[in-house]
Amino acid sequence: MSARLYVKGRLIAEGPGTEPDADPGMVQWLDLRDPGPADLRSLAERFGLHPLAVEDALQEHERPKVDKYRDHLFLNVYAVGFDPADGPHKIEISAFVLPRVLITVRKPDLDLDPLLSGWDESSGVDALVHRLLDLVVDSQYRIAQRIDEAMDTVEDRMLGDGPAPRDVRRHGFVLRRGLATLRRAVAPMPDVVRDVARELAGEGHLRPYYRDVEDHARQAVDLIEHSRIRITELLDDDLAEQSNELNIVTRKLAAWAAIIAVPTALTGYFGQNLPYPGFEKWWGFLLSSVLIVLTAGGLYLFLKRRGWL
Repeated sequence: MSARLYVKGRLIAEGPGTEPDADPGMVQWLDLRDPGPADLRSLAERFGLHPLAVEDALQEHERPKVDKYRDHLFLNVYAVGFDPADGPHKIEISAFVLPRVLITVRKPDLDLDPLLSGWDESSGVDALVHRLLDLVVDSQYRIAQRIDEAMDTVEDRMLGDGPAPRDVRRHGFVLRRGLATLRRAVAPMPDVVRDVARELAGEGHLRPYYRDVEDHARQAVDLIEHSRIRITELLDDDLAEQSNELNIVTRKLAAWAAIIAVPTALTGYFGQNLPYPGFEKWWGFLLSSVLIVLTAGGLYLFLKRRGWL
């Protein structure tokens, strides 16, 4: 656990043992990385945290939300990372928001270094929470943009002649699955930001900043919805193209089967053990050959004209 102490936006102490005093401008931030139940219960007794909020912070895969309790808020959100092989992945962050204390609970793989300078410029818990939400929403929008850009390559290869290669289709399915994962983390964020702003900012000077984060969250939701519709339509179009290609192949097979059936019938007829025109004559073979060529060629031209070949 790391601890930082601020006075009117200025970092004055860092490390264990930093405690806020009676100064109303003093704010404490406690950052817990993958804590155990004992760690959170100790903080719950110290700050009077609600047991339901503590339980939610310990459990994984809670939905994004903000819960209001008697003297604090509980916030659960997801930052988003990206793996080129597996697509986007969620990083869960829980926060207890008290009047002069912010407690964050997160996994060790979340890098908060880009956030530290912004927090040093903060002046209160409401500003710290704004910075946290801004970081989360920015990560969500950045990954949504990255997926949307990745779909340009998929679209170019899918819109070529014939069905897309198998690896392109698999990449498209990976992107669609990633968008579904991202959507579950991003869709509730506009409401979460609005609820937090109503509780912490009111109509104060931070209200426009929270409104800006809410607007970015809505942009991320819109971009994800647009990308999800886009990749679904691309995969559906590719499936239709595969069906068309299958129909063409089926028609060609049927046409060639018809062409082969004609000489088969003629040779079967002339191969009977019965006398026929030209039987045991040199011109009989010539006659059968001419009939085979004429009938097969005529059928080929007919099917070619109809577009079957």
